[in-house]
Amino acid sequence: MAEEDEASKTEDPTDKKLGDARVKGDVAKSIEVSNWFILVGALVSLVFVAPYIAKNTRHMVNVFVVRPETIPTDIEHLRFLFSEILLEAGLILSPVFGLLFVLAISGNVFQSGLIWATEKIKPDLKKISIIKGFGRLFSTRALVEFVKGILKLLTVAMVAGSLAIPNLSDIELFPFMDIFFSIDRIHLLAIILTAGTLAVMTAIAGADFVFQKHKFLKQMRMSRQDIKDEQKQSDGDPMVKARIRRIRTERAQQRMMAQVPEADVVITNPTHYSVALKYKMEEMTAPKLVAKGVDHLAFSIRELAKANDVPIVENPPLARALYAGVDLDEEIPTEHFQAVAEVIGYVMRLRGELNNQ
Repeated sequence: MAEEDEASKTEDPTDKKLGDARVKGDVAKSIEVSNWFILVGALVSLVFVAPYIAKNTRHMVNVFVVRPETIPTDIEHLRFLFSEILLEAGLILSPVFGLLFVLAISGNVFQSGLIWATEKIKPDLKKISIIKGFGRLFSTRALVEFVKGILKLLTVAMVAGSLAIPNLSDIELFPFMDIFFSIDRIHLLAIILTAGTLAVMTAIAGADFVFQKHKFLKQMRMSRQDIKDEQKQSDGDPMVKARIRRIRTERAQQRMMAQVPEADVVITNPTHYSVALKYKMEEMTAPKLVAKGVDHLAFSIRELAKANDVPIVENPPLARALYAGVDLDEEIPTEHFQAVAEVIGYVMRLRGELNNQ
């Protein structure tokens, strides 16, 4: 069943799925890239910071080498001296630690940007399950990672050996060399070895980053049904949306029909279209359309107009034109002024005749 599920996942992950995974802290990440950044920090430290460390370390241990007899040997002074040495050593090494810390964070930010995933730090008993722990330890993934580690170690060892051996031809003479000259040789050798390792790790990190990206996207693949379900979840259930639209339409029609008794005239097709107009000469610059409808709704507008003694005028061309060209609560456009004015005038005259009676 699981194989069938995997086989059905043929579609690339959507932006939403990748975004949800990112919120949970699930992103493509290569440990080799992080290691590469730390190696860069090590090389920079060896080239630029090591001389500073050597100079300050020489100054710190100078008293032990040149004037050891001046060092007090009582417990109180030794405790104070030890604390001073730890503090000074910490200050000397702080640039290296600071650089490595920044680069370790940069390695993760470079791959996936800044992520704040609280779910990754939530307590989870499954993470400390002994059975699952053994399962992960002896899984195919663990075996692949073990083989990768061995191959990486062998490659780095071969490169390091090929670089170190030519520079160690006179290693037997080191005990007879000046101490500072020996330190410089060791410093240079360390730079060469780190640079060589970095070159190898550049290729390894690049390949592993591409592999992890491909692997992550493959794990995130979706089936067509997954995409449909996600789309439905994002857009909402079509049945619910249709019901909401229907309710909104009904409420809009109810509000519109409430305006019909206050209209001054209803213009009809006479059977298919009905348009209700309202005009207060002292308040409006032009008549306003307050209701309109076709077929059944047009019939309802006519019946409501009759029940409330609103005049009904048959003018098919004008009814169709107003229905198509004017929205609810809009004033009549200038191109219909003359035709509407004739209708309004007729109604006003009609009302005047009724009043005269």
